[in-house]
Amino acid sequence: MNPFLEQRSVWHDFHEAFLPAVREELTQQVRPDFFIRIDEHVYIHELSAEERQFVGRGDVTIHQPGQPQRTSDLATVEAPSHVRLPAVDIEQVSFLEICDRDDQRVITVIELLSPSNKRPGPDREQYLAKRSELLRLYVNFVELDLLRGGPRMPMDHLAECDYYALVSRWPERPDAGVWPIRLRDPLPTIPIPLDSSHPDARLDLLKVVNRVYDAAGYEDYIYRGQPEPKLSPADDEWARTLLKSSM
Repeated sequence: MNPFLEQRSVWHDFHEAFLPAVREELTQQVRPDFFIRIDEHVYIHELSAEERQFVGRGDVTIHQPGQPQRTSDLATVEAPSHVRLPAVDIEQVSFLEICDRDDQRVITVIELLSPSNKRPGPDREQYLAKRSELLRLYVNFVELDLLRGGPRMPMDHLAECDYYALVSRWPERPDAGVWPIRLRDPLPTIPIPLDSSHPDARLDLLKVVNRVYDAAGYEDYIYRGQPEPKLSPADDEWARTLLKSSM
């Protein structure tokens, strides 16, 4: 994993590019019996007075002072008083569903965790509620945590790691397979379970991350910032040495 992708200004773009690339990687393996669709979680955050600013994920066009506004010929009725509504940030976070072609039943859900999933608070609680519900259903569940920051999702006996890939097959619960990943490890290829009559698909995480990295041109700007959280001195030296050797 490239830790420089773990910046607030970069991660959302990477997240939203990564999942379509995963779909492209898997579609040729699962069709024609299955199809893959993108859905999304929606998180609405009320901002404090200090945070009330446009944060870059709005769905509407914001009128800027100085631009002409179209006015009606009808007289305006003035309100007797005014209030201030809370400013909100709407965050949309994608995930994938592999579905049966015939009845559109969801077979497997693939989640890539975002910072909002990991930080303590209502977003994490919302995600955990959905996660718990999926783990009660006859649905396979794949969870990718490619962020070092924030507490891990609930699971027992996870080895010490910086990242992980979790593959939960519904017939095997509560047991699940996990790939613990350290910062300096190459990202693995993991199985993507389908139903009992079809072999697993294979997802090469390193291949997908590299494809997204190249397509977005991240090398042109992400190294001006710092990974979040910052690397240890030893890991920072390792990362900088690796970066110099590749450029």
